[in-house]
Amino acid sequence: MNANQTMVKMILDRWHAMLGQFETALNSLSDEQLQHEISPGKNRGIYLLGHLIAVHDDMIAKLDFGKALYPELEAPFITSPDKAVAELPSAASLRAKWTELHTLLNGKINSLQPEEWFQKHTVVSAEDFAKEPHRNKLNIVNTRTNHLSYHLGQFILIQ
Repeated sequence: MNANQTMVKMILDRWHAMLGQFETALNSLSDEQLQHEISPGKNRGIYLLGHLIAVHDDMIAKLDFGKALYPELEAPFITSPDKAVAELPSAASLRAKWTELHTLLNGKINSLQPEEWFQKHTVVSAEDFAKEPHRNKLNIVNTRTNHLSYHLGQFILIQ
């Protein structure tokens, strides 16, 4: 295994592990518990779940895997703070979207060859990528893993 293969393996292993930890936390909470705030005046669990789905859904386009499955989640979960939107999708529907999204996303992630991870993602121009080759597909997964880790820490506080 060369250095690039090792780097890809380390980052993807961490992605899958973090998803597993989040799913364990999610499955330990009832739909009612997801309505609770992390702490008084802070985000609710349902908002964090929707936010993570919207962010991970955006990875499909950024990684050039196709179009987002749930573009309708961007407004309530990315551009708006919690409680700014009167009606959110149900916890049950968000749980189903989480599963469907990650089945598709992980299938695509697992199909890429190590060298493909070092190609540019769709948000960076070819000119900028030539100057900044770290703006690649692997970096998208790395930053989203860190983002998931941050929100997992918040999510655990609901329990």
